Amino acid sequence: MTSPEDATAVVRLDLRAGAAALATTQAVRDRVAEQLGRAGLPEPDYPLFLVTDTPAGLTDHQPQYELLSGYRAVGETRILVLLVGSSPGSYAGGEEAYLPDRRLVRPTTLRASTTGLVWAGDLRSARTALDRREPDDPASLAVLVDLLSVPDVFVRVLENLRKLPDSIAAPGVRLLEQDLPTEVRDRAWRDALTRFAGEDTGAGDPVDIVPDSRLPEPLRALVTGRDSRGQGHRRPDGQANLAHRTCAESLDRADEDLVALRSFPGLLHPARRDALEADLHQAREDLGGFRALVERALQGGGGAAAPTAEATARLGALGLRVPAADSAGERVGEGLRELAGTLLGDGLALRSVAQHFTALAGRVEPVPGTALLHRLADHSEESVTRGSATEYAAPPRTPGAVLLMAGAAGLLGGLWQWPAVLAALVVPVLFVVVALLGANRLRTGRRAARWTMGPRVAAVAGAVAGAAVAYAADPPLWLGGTGLIVGLGLTAEAVRRLWREAADSWAAGRGTTALRTALDGLDDLLAELVREHWAAEERLYCADAARSVAGMLRATAAAADAQAAPEPLAPAGAGGSGPYEDDDWLSAPSALETPESGAADGDADDGDWAAAYAWDNTPDRNGDHDAGRDDDRYGGDPGPYGTPSPAAYPAGPDDAPWESGEGDRAPRWLDREIGEGGPDLVATLAGDLRNTAMAAMAPYWGAVERGQAGALALARTEQRVRELLSAARHHLWHYGVLAPPPYPADHRARTTAAGLLGTDSLRVAELVGREADRGAVVQLSSPEQGALLSRDPGAALWIRFAPGTLQGEIEAAWRKSGSPVEEALWTSSGRYAGLIRLTPLRMGVVDTVLPRQSTGGSVRTDADRAEPSVHAEFREDDRW
Repeated sequence: MTSPEDATAVVRLDLRAGAAALATTQAVRDRVAEQLGRAGLPEPDYPLFLVTDTPAGLTDHQPQYELLSGYRAVGETRILVLLVGSSPGSYAGGEEAYLPDRRLVRPTTLRASTTGLVWAGDLRSARTALDRREPDDPASLAVLVDLLSVPDVFVRVLENLRKLPDSIAAPGVRLLEQDLPTEVRDRAWRDALTRFAGEDTGAGDPVDIVPDSRLPEPLRALVTGRDSRGQGHRRPDGQANLAHRTCAESLDRADEDLVALRSFPGLLHPARRDALEADLHQAREDLGGFRALVERALQGGGGAAAPTAEATARLGALGLRVPAADSAGERVGEGLRELAGTLLGDGLALRSVAQHFTALAGRVEPVPGTALLHRLADHSEESVTRGSATEYAAPPRTPGAVLLMAGAAGLLGGLWQWPAVLAALVVPVLFVVVALLGANRLRTGRRAARWTMGPRVAAVAGAVAGAAVAYAADPPLWLGGTGLIVGLGLTAEAVRRLWREAADSWAAGRGTTALRTALDGLDDLLAELVREHWAAEERLYCADAARSVAGMLRATAAAADAQAAPEPLAPAGAGGSGPYEDDDWLSAPSALETPESGAADGDADDGDWAAAYAWDNTPDRNGDHDAGRDDDRYGGDPGPYGTPSPAAYPAGPDDAPWESGEGDRAPRWLDREIGEGGPDLVATLAGDLRNTAMAAMAPYWGAVERGQAGALALARTEQRVRELLSAARHHLWHYGVLAPPPYPADHRARTTAAGLLGTDSLRVAELVGREADRGAVVQLSSPEQGALLSRDPGAALWIRFAPGTLQGEIEAAWRKSGSPVEEALWTSSGRYAGLIRLTPLRMGVVDTVLPRQSTGGSVRTDADRAEPSVHAEFREDDRW
């Protein structure tokens, strides 16, 4: 038996009008393709046909049923025939006339195990006894067809019919429809599309990429893998490493000479300065050679395009080692798809996700060597000289401890009485001599080195203070001598520190620091060049694919914006694109209608079996003047029974064939609960759209993995996105808000009916859990047909059904109320819930015949109906 998972859609056909158009196999296939194409669905593997017909049409439309039974598909073909109206009267022996509904003649084609018949003789549409509706009222029939078009309900009804005699039953129903008003659903749909697409700000600045820890592993390897490969970019025996080592050794010797210069011998003898000067000159020459090698590497590391294999080979000739890519480029498409799912799952709009992919492309794309050439200017000889001059322009730093030492030395050296007070000049004179000697030793050309004045001033001030103290205290001579000795010691330490700071400042001005910085900068530039060549082809492909995905997302956002644009209202009487536009039975005249002409001849026509149900077409039929008012209210021409024709309804995809409120045209077995929308409505619809987008882009990821994400794949995916967005809209209009779309959904549970519709699921739980008695449903049978039903109460089969998204809420309500939780059918549609009772017919009511085939057509004459076929088997029940 076909499971609901195998069936994607139910194809609806109405043979009451236009059956002649389905006279060939190709015509049937074209009709199927037309219906499924509008819903964005492919050719079915397990076709499900819901056929609307009259009892007389069972034999009249024998060729059409044979075409449907022989429909070629991968799986089995299932047919559910919904019969509306009474059967024509038949005669036995030409004497005893049976009343209408006495017999149901079925061709042998419909006796297969894959076919079932549901006979609704009267749809019982009227809510009051005075409101007489036609037995096949289009408004009520539309609800019943819509219900049976749900694949879950279709399959369950067909399964239950197989358990009944002749696979035929008369239905009884009680339904509850939960839905949204047209304007609320339209507004929520547009808001969801806008939230899903995001705002088009026109800004091209990429946003910050997601943290590396959240990137999928294939992408994280490309983004962070190159950053961890900065070590070992120079081969030990290569030119680059030799040039770098030579320059580094020259700078190391200069550092050793600087250490020697900073000592006291360096202050006293010029040889150590000369050695430092020579090593710095050699280091400058070596740095120039290394700079030239770096320039050759950058010029050979790829032009305006991305790095290539030839560029990598040229780097290898210069002694640079580009690590192997390993498997870093594998599963790029998988990583991009996972990243898109993560970002969309976080609720980001399409345009925001596109900006993330653009930022990812910019981050992972390799930079050619020529794009790094401008950074050589930061490490040129002029830059080194300019940096050295800037550092030398600042005077040597004088630590505070040196100032204290100079002041203390002057103070201790000045504790003398006259005439020994002249010894207080020793410490200040030493500081002056050292300043002159040091400035001359560090002379640059004609310009002496700058020497700080602070220690000399502190020494003089200390000496004056010491003399003043000695004059006031009159210290002994031994105290002055001791103070002078200690002051000389402090002077020596202060001079050592001053010379060290001065030598460091002078060496920095000669370029020791700037040369070391330039060498490190050039080496870092080489390392970056090597990193940019790592997995260059894989990263370039990833960047191109990411930009392609960004373009795909922006195209999807544009398609969503197009869907969100309000559609112009069609003029009254124009054909709509609503849920029932696939069939023509709403616009066709009733099959039970009495012909307006030739009524006088109908008295002699025993086939005029529908005369009992042909209500007066005048506005004041049976004293009821509501029909005229209905015509005014709908603004259209009256239909066959005083009700407005379907063309009078406003066109639109969401218009139901009935209204609510005063003059409600809904049948009495249908209750409608209209919500105003819950707080989670827009967010849930936006989540459904995200799932739709991911489903539409599923084939595109395969093209990315195969390296075929070109313009053709992009165009095909854009077309698929537009189709699936239209299919999502079709799904919303046909199955309601509660039903999730038929695409891969996330693992989060769908929100409640209160969150989506603003309604309570308690009414659904009460209706579906109601005791299965005959008072719970309305039997869709005429009084004459009721005499043909089985009298056994236990023979009827019941189907309890409700939307699958409400299963948890309904079962919880059943447990809370103590109601027995019986087996229920949880449907994929979120619009209807309720009860269906299938009552079998009595034995002998159904006749299975093999009708004669007429070469002139498929319509049988009344004489053919009266005369049994040689292949027909008639069975007569008890006399009633």
